[in-house]
Amino acid sequence: MARIVFMGTPDFALPSLRVLLESQDVVAVVTQPDRPAGRKRQLRASPVKQFALNADLPVLQPARIRDADATAALQGLDADVFVVAAYGQILPRSVLDIPRVACLNVHASLLPRWRGAAPIQAAILAGDQETGATIMVMDEGLDTGPLVAQRPITIDAAETGQSLHDRLAVLGAELLAACLPSVLDGSIAPAAQDASRATYAPSIKKDQGALDWTRPAAEIERKVRAFTPWPGTFTRWNDMTLKIHGGYDDAGVAPFGTVVERGGSVAIGTGRGLYFPTELQLAGKRRQSIAVFLNGHGDFIGSILRS
Repeated sequence: MARIVFMGTPDFALPSLRVLLESQDVVAVVTQPDRPAGRKRQLRASPVKQFALNADLPVLQPARIRDADATAALQGLDADVFVVAAYGQILPRSVLDIPRVACLNVHASLLPRWRGAAPIQAAILAGDQETGATIMVMDEGLDTGPLVAQRPITIDAAETGQSLHDRLAVLGAELLAACLPSVLDGSIAPAAQDASRATYAPSIKKDQGALDWTRPAAEIERKVRAFTPWPGTFTRWNDMTLKIHGGYDDAGVAPFGTVVERGGSVAIGTGRGLYFPTELQLAGKRRQSIAVFLNGHGDFIGSILRS
C-alpha cells in the first residue's frame, strides 16, 4: 500500500477519501480550518474533517499551507502521493515537491475546459452537453498540470448544480481508484493539456444569484439549475427578495420582468422567450409551488420583477 496524504474540504471530496481508505494507507488528512457557520456563527468542522475524525485519521488544518510549519509537518509524513480534491488552497512548489511520486488532483471537468473553482456550475451555465472528471498531476498553475485520466458523462436536461456535483464526486473517486495503481508503478504517462482550449470557471459570489430579466429565458433557466443549491437565484418583487427554485423556458413575448398569465400558468418576460417559474420562496418564508404562491399573492400576476 502507498502512503497517501489526502487534502480536501467539502462533501465533493468524501467519495475520493473513501476509495483511498479501501486500498491505500491514508496517513493524514489536510483540510481547511473550522469556519463560522449558521445564524449563531459557531465554528464548524468541514465535512472532510468530520469524516476523518470518525475514521480515526490524523487531521491537519493549517491556516496557510505554504507556511514553513505546515510544510515541515507534511514532510514528516513520508508520503508517496498527495491526493487533492477541492481542498481550497493553492499548493506552492515547496509542497508539490514533498511526495515521492506525485501530487494528484481530482477535478470536476474535462480539462482544459473549466479550469478554476466552479467548473460544475460553469458547465451548466454554458449549456454544455457533456462534462466529466479529470485526474491530473498538479503543478503551480491553476489546473494546468498534465492529465493522468479522464472520464466523460452527459449533462442531463434537468441537471442542477447539486445533482451534477454528486455524480462527479463519485465519478472522480472511481477514476482515482482506477488510475492510482498505474501512477504508483510508473506505467502511465501524463499528457500535457492543450492550453489553447482552456476555459475558466472562477469562484461564485452570493450576489451573482440575482436574475437579469433582459437575458434570454434559456439562459435564466440554466442559471437557476446551475446555482442550485448555492448561491441560489433571486429577484426583487414588491421590495422583497423572491427566490426562484425551479422553472422552465418556452417561446413567447412579454416585457422584461413582467409577470403574465400564459397557457393556464404564470410566465415572466425575458430578453428572449418566457420563463415559467415552478417554485418560489419569499425571504423568511417556506418554498411554495407556483399554484400555492398565487393563492396567497394574487397581485403577483401583472407585477414587474427587478434585478
